[in-house]
Amino acid sequence: MSKLQDLIDRLCPNGVEFKKMGEICKNICSGGTPLTSNKSYYNGTIPWMRTQEVDWKDVYDTEIKISEEAVKNSSTKLIPANCVIVAMYGATAAKVCINKIPLTTNQACCNLEIDDHIASYKYVYYWLCNSYEVLKAMGEGSQNNINGQKIKNFPIPIPPLEVQEEIVKILDRFADYAAELQAELQARKEQYEYYRNLLLTFNPSAYGSGTDDEQKKSVTAPPTTTYDILWKTMGEIGKFFGGLTGKSKSDFTNGNARFISYMNVYSNIALNQEANEFVHIGENENQNILEYGDAIFTGSSETPDECGMSSVITKEPTEALYLNSFCFGFRLYDKSIYSPDFLKHLLRSQPIRAQIVKTANGVTRFNVSKSLFAKVTLPIPPMELQEKIAAILDRFETLVNDLSKGLPAEIAAVKAQYEYYRNKLLTFKDVAG
Repeated sequence: MSKLQDLIDRLCPNGVEFKKMGEICKNICSGGTPLTSNKSYYNGTIPWMRTQEVDWKDVYDTEIKISEEAVKNSSTKLIPANCVIVAMYGATAAKVCINKIPLTTNQACCNLEIDDHIASYKYVYYWLCNSYEVLKAMGEGSQNNINGQKIKNFPIPIPPLEVQEEIVKILDRFADYAAELQAELQARKEQYEYYRNLLLTFNPSAYGSGTDDEQKKSVTAPPTTTYDILWKTMGEIGKFFGGLTGKSKSDFTNGNARFISYMNVYSNIALNQEANEFVHIGENENQNILEYGDAIFTGSSETPDECGMSSVITKEPTEALYLNSFCFGFRLYDKSIYSPDFLKHLLRSQPIRAQIVKTANGVTRFNVSKSLFAKVTLPIPPMELQEKIAAILDRFETLVNDLSKGLPAEIAAVKAQYEYYRNKLLTFKDVAG
C-alpha cells in the first residue's frame, strides 16, 4: 500500500481527472441475436455471449457458438479480447466481466474496448465492480434495464497509468485468493450435488406404472433398508397459484409487506423469509399469501435450464409473504406427504430438474407451461426415509452454503476485505474540485 501512496503523492497529489466512460474507450458497442430459426447460424465456431454469462469473472468460453454467416447477417459484432462487458438487462444488469478471447455478444451486453493509452482495462473493470449498486440503480422498468448511453456517460476517475496498474496488482491478489477459495467451495458443491442425485434417484420405470397399487413398488435405499415409494404427478397432489397482480412500480417504494423476489427463489433452495424486499398491499386487497410447505418456481428465463428453479418455505412464516409476478407457487393438497426439508432438495435434484426443464418453451425467452409442469412426476417416500435423506443433505448443504461456518464464512470474510480495499483504493479526489 505504501508504494501506491508514494505514487499518488508524486503523480497526482491534488486529485485526479474524472472522465466519462465514452471518453476512455476506442469503441463501445452492443451485440445482437442471430435469427434463432436459422439453424445454419448456430453450432458454429464463434463464441456468442449472453447476459447470464456476465458475472464478475474472466470469460474464456461461451455456452453457445455461432457461424460466420450469423455474424454477417445480424447486428452482433466480433469484439477483441480484454473488453469490459457490462450486462444491461435482466437479473445480471450492471454486472461486468472481461472476455479473454475474441467473441460476439447479444444485444443486452454493452462492450467497452478500452483505450490502453488512457486506462487499464482491468482498472476499469474494478471501477465498475465497485460502482455496481450505483449503476444498477440507474436501471429502468420492471427488470431495471440500463441503456448504452448511460454507460457511456458514467463517470470514472483516471489517475496516471502507473497508479492504475498498482491498484490492479493489489486487487488482483485479493481476487486470486478469493478464486482459490471459491474453487474449493465449488468442489464441495459438486460433491453435495452428487450425493443429492444419488439419494434422490428413484426410477419409476424400474418398477412399472398403472394403478396406485401398481405404482407403489419397493426400492432399496442406502444402506440396506427397503422402502415403498409412491409416484404421483404434481397435478395429482397439489395446485399452482400465481404471484402479485395489478402492481405498479410505485407499489415497490416504501412497501408495507414483504414480497419474495425472483432472485430470492432462484438463489435459495429454502426461501429467505428475512430478505428486505417490500411491496405496498392495500387494506382490502386480494392477493395470494404464501404458506409453510409451499414450493415456489421461477416462471421464465433466457435458457430452459434456468427455468423452474425452486425454493421451498421450510419455516412457518411469522408475517404475510407475497410472491412476485415472475414466479408461481405450488401448494400440496395434503401437506403431510412431504417434509419441506426433503422437498427443497428433491425439486433441485437432477432427475426432477430434467423433467422441469422440458416444461419450458420459447426462442430468446423461455416460459414454463403449467399444464406440462402438472405432469412432472415426483416420488413420495415414507416420512422416515425423507427425514433421513434430508438430514444427510442438510449437512452437505450447510458445508457449502452456510455463511456463518467453515469455507463459506472464510470466503465471505475475504470478500468483505476485498470490497473494503477496493472501495478505499478507488476513492479519489476530483482535481476539478
